Amino acid sequence: MLKLNALLAGLIFGVGLIVSGMANPAKVLGFLDVAGNWDPSLAFVMAGAIAIGFAGFTVARQLKHSLLGAPMSMPASTRVDRRLLAGSALFGAGWGLAGFCPGPALVSAGSGESKAILFVIAMLIGMKIFALAEQRSAQTNRP
Repeated sequence: MLKLNALLAGLIFGVGLIVSGMANPAKVLGFLDVAGNWDPSLAFVMAGAIAIGFAGFTVARQLKHSLLGAPMSMPASTRVDRRLLAGSALFGAGWGLAGFCPGPALVSAGSGESKAILFVIAMLIGMKIFALAEQRSAQTNRP
């Protein structure tokens, strides 16, 4: 039942990305082009997502289990450090260059868009490189 609910949530999220225009790289790049022909419509999508996310996290912090009975696990760290800032900058640069971020890229790749498929492959390679670097770092930092 938990997997079915996850599938339904993912489908609803994917449809939302398509309807909002977040899965359309041209629309995203138009939103990011504040010095040129700026399209502010995605700001409303983001504001809505932030409001809903804020409300959801406020409720989730008070729960021990999800509404489906799964254990809740919230991040313990709230520290803003160099790694977080560097990761955010890389994410933003990739989003600005490609017009995709991970969720919309998966939706577009699922529809067969070749640029999105290439983006997802590059994203997965980058995730693997990061995991290997983290593993290597953990091994070299052992006492």
